[in-house]
Amino acid sequence: MRIDVQTGVDAIGQELQSLHGRLHTPGDSMHGIERLGFLKDPRFAVHYREADGEKYVYIEDLREQRLAGYTVFNRLIEINKRADRLLRAPHTKFAPEYQRRGLATAVYRWALDGGQCLMTGARQSSGAHALWDRLAREYGQGYVYLQDKTVTYLGAEVEDERLLDDLNTRRILLGQGWSMQGLAEAACMRGAPRAMLETEDALA
Repeated sequence: MRIDVQTGVDAIGQELQSLHGRLHTPGDSMHGIERLGFLKDPRFAVHYREADGEKYVYIEDLREQRLAGYTVFNRLIEINKRADRLLRAPHTKFAPEYQRRGLATAVYRWALDGGQCLMTGARQSSGAHALWDRLAREYGQGYVYLQDKTVTYLGAEVEDERLLDDLNTRRILLGQGWSMQGLAEAACMRGAPRAMLETEDALA
């Protein structure tokens, strides 16, 4: 789980501008999509769509008439079919002026509070890593290792720096109503039972 992702500001701006245009183009597949109400600030509208099992959440600044950013909850090709039904990997892009304003956090909370369990991708930006650290104080979390479609539980923490930096090591946040033991059973996850029990004890 490497922390080394950087995305150019210009590229983000162009992508957000294109997506905002699609939201307001009649006939486009994004035009008139569902709206969600989890943001209480009337300045922002939350647009939502789902396609092929992946969820897309767009935050629009109504006052500035532009897209602030979006999060897509991707499926993971590296995991087995049972785990695929339960885990999604969020990837977020926000314009710099909308970062550190709690918008991405609100999107993640919406997913987690709705029972969606999350897993990191192979790499994270420093901002995404900080966001996961904050959420891990309130939601159950742990680390897994992916290999040959098999998910192996590593524990609530990983102290081996080389293992932690491995691209196959991922972090999980538990959605509302889930325990690590329950997720492990539902997703056919391998792992030492003692490690799972230690995680459960820490959350009790």
